[in-house]
Amino acid sequence: MGLSGWSIGAAVIAAVVLLPILSVIWTALWPETNIWPHLVSTTLPRYLGNSLILMASVGAVTGMVGSGAAWLITRYRFPASRWLEYLLLLPLAIPAYVGAYALVDFLEYSGPVQRMLRDLFGWQTSRDYWFPEVRSMGAAVLVLSASLFPYVYLLSRAAFREQSGGAEEVARSLGRGPWRRFFSVGLPMARPAIAASVAIVMMETVNDFGTVDYFAVQTLTTGIFSVWLQSYNAGGAAQIACVILGLVVALVLLERGSRRRLRYYNLSSRHRPVEKLPLRGPKGWLACAACALPFALGFVLPGAVIASHAVGEIGAWTDPGLLRALVHTLTVCGTAALVTVLAAVFLVYGVRLSGAVLPRLLMPVTTIGYAAPGAVLAVGILLPLAAFDHRLADTLAALTGRDPGLLLTGTGFALVLAYSVRFFAIAQGATDSAMGRIAPSLPMAARSLGRNRRAVLREVHFPLIRGSLASALLLVFVDAVKELPATLLLRPFNYDTLATRVHEKASLEQLGEAAPAALMVIFVGLTAVALLARANR
Repeated sequence: MGLSGWSIGAAVIAAVVLLPILSVIWTALWPETNIWPHLVSTTLPRYLGNSLILMASVGAVTGMVGSGAAWLITRYRFPASRWLEYLLLLPLAIPAYVGAYALVDFLEYSGPVQRMLRDLFGWQTSRDYWFPEVRSMGAAVLVLSASLFPYVYLLSRAAFREQSGGAEEVARSLGRGPWRRFFSVGLPMARPAIAASVAIVMMETVNDFGTVDYFAVQTLTTGIFSVWLQSYNAGGAAQIACVILGLVVALVLLERGSRRRLRYYNLSSRHRPVEKLPLRGPKGWLACAACALPFALGFVLPGAVIASHAVGEIGAWTDPGLLRALVHTLTVCGTAALVTVLAAVFLVYGVRLSGAVLPRLLMPVTTIGYAAPGAVLAVGILLPLAAFDHRLADTLAALTGRDPGLLLTGTGFALVLAYSVRFFAIAQGATDSAMGRIAPSLPMAARSLGRNRRAVLREVHFPLIRGSLASALLLVFVDAVKELPATLLLRPFNYDTLATRVHEKASLEQLGEAAPAALMVIFVGLTAVALLARANR
């Protein structure tokens, strides 16, 4: 089958999604001003070292907490275990930067913890006692781990659930205790899922900007902001972005290499689920506390601090800036979600119709945007977009005699493009999975009745996949609402979204004014978590 409009369109969409990554690499290799030697000899080692420490620490903590909680939930019955099974997903609703603002407010000198200590022991000033530094690497690890461990918990729980109850019974019959069963049976068989989820967590860690910026931890992402916005050097920012891309690629390769030779099979013709064992008395309450603690740190604490400020600052709810930020968020994030899902449908349908090799090869590669941090994509989008804008303005000026200025750069278009590229993998995966469940006989029957390809998509595919498309639309919207690095770099001048308003107000120590916007972001996140919990029931 030759190239059709569908297959050509699919190739164009794939090229647009891949363009930012290629732009970053091109700019890094051929910068206008090469400051790479200066970066290597000065700041880059610090950025890279802090990033590696942060990624390794958060990966280790989330791996232990997430897999441990998943093991307890899937293997034992203890007080509140049925509630905790779903409550452990709620920290996904709170962005890490919101958790950072809440933790500092809770633990700082004027916060409730230190005030209580001074009242209790009669201390007068900070010189009378020692308290850990709140804004530190350790605090950043704690906040990011509390926010990201549900990724490990979710995939580990699915892996532990799929394991056969027969293996557990054999291990118990051989005298293996709970710890030995976990390390010799459960953990090895769930290792691929745990490794994949920890890799996701480490990618999200290197993507973070709000948390590390607030805690004054200089990482590669903060380096991009510093080199670009303070030194005005796009080439240097692209070179740091390439280092981040290298880390992401290394993570993916390590994760795949670690499980390349691992194969586990269920040899029984009948799969029996693992029967949960009851935990009573102190052991049961200890298991309950072990699962409740990460939920409390990741959701209850930041949620309570933000809610208390939101209730205490009633005037902040009527601030015109909050309304503008809400309208901007709904506009750009809603548009990005709609554009992303429509583009994913066009791409997947075009690839399925096409017999050409190129679109089929490009489709899996388009998911790389989800692994690339927002700051990296912002660099990759702004540079070619600005070049195109300048050329367009020069052309229009030559034709009309009037300089129109930059038409695309510094507008909502750049934000929509960034969100679409960043979260295209979500929409593409949902669409491809939904279309894969449609029997081939249905579109063939429609074609035999005289329907063209567009009519088959509208009358056959869409009614069958609209539930999956609605879920993808919501998930892309939620992720776009929470995205901070790309928004800070690409937004128009004086154009706030909910995420940037929270960041700016909290950075100025105005958490009361930031709280309403933060609460809105949390509420949006809760809708996605509810959808996720429903899908995993």
